[in-house]
Amino acid sequence: MKANPLRAGVARGELQIGTWVNMMRNPASMTMFKQAGLDFVRIDMEHSSPSIETVADFAAMGRALDFPVMVRPPEANREWITRLLDIGIYNIHCPQVDTPQHAAEIVAASRYTPRGSRGMSGGSPGNDFDTSMPMMERLKFTNDQVFITVMFESAQAFEHLDEIAAMDGIDALTLGPQDLAQDLGVFGTPDQDRVLDEKRTQIVEAANKYDKTCAMLVGSAEQARQWRDAGVLLVVYSTEVSVLMDGYKSALAEIRP
Repeated sequence: MKANPLRAGVARGELQIGTWVNMMRNPASMTMFKQAGLDFVRIDMEHSSPSIETVADFAAMGRALDFPVMVRPPEANREWITRLLDIGIYNIHCPQVDTPQHAAEIVAASRYTPRGSRGMSGGSPGNDFDTSMPMMERLKFTNDQVFITVMFESAQAFEHLDEIAAMDGIDALTLGPQDLAQDLGVFGTPDQDRVLDEKRTQIVEAANKYDKTCAMLVGSAEQARQWRDAGVLLVVYSTEVSVLMDGYKSALAEIRP
């Protein structure tokens, strides 16, 4: 069975740099992302349109390349977590985690007994169709590969920051900047950047306090360096859409008279 390179990289204390995938549907793009020097990709199913079949193709390609795929499902519930794990996704980026109860449900759905109550299946992409390992060893190995990131996207979530961050089975913490700014009433105001950076700092401090990984979405190299230097190990730089748009706009501005 395949191990999870992203979890291994974090365990070594190595910066992992990824990007959002919103529009690309060809899993062959994974070879390009890897060649470019990225460490992983994060596919968005919450605000984008890939089917479960498309994600399964990316998962298979990622496992073949030892190039991790992370997925944000439409909702962090048992149904989506089970399906994503069974098609070969180890890394799940859970949106709208507002309460310790929700976080506990995520942990239970993502781990087999004795750490949780993940639904059992036979040979599948989630275990590389390799069932040769003794059952309890296989369950433990699989549990150890799963990597769960939770998103704090509301004022309510931050009221429970310590409880959620301390929970066994929650591996990484992050925030959703736009939804959080909206919930805090600062979206589009001069205070937005300051307030969000205060919340980012709270996330970093909680991750350090409870020995969890911190993840951060950034839109520039400067911002990436800022949070890297603050101890963030999972940096997600922009999206493939933004990188393509910026590249074409820049080239066309030089070409057109």
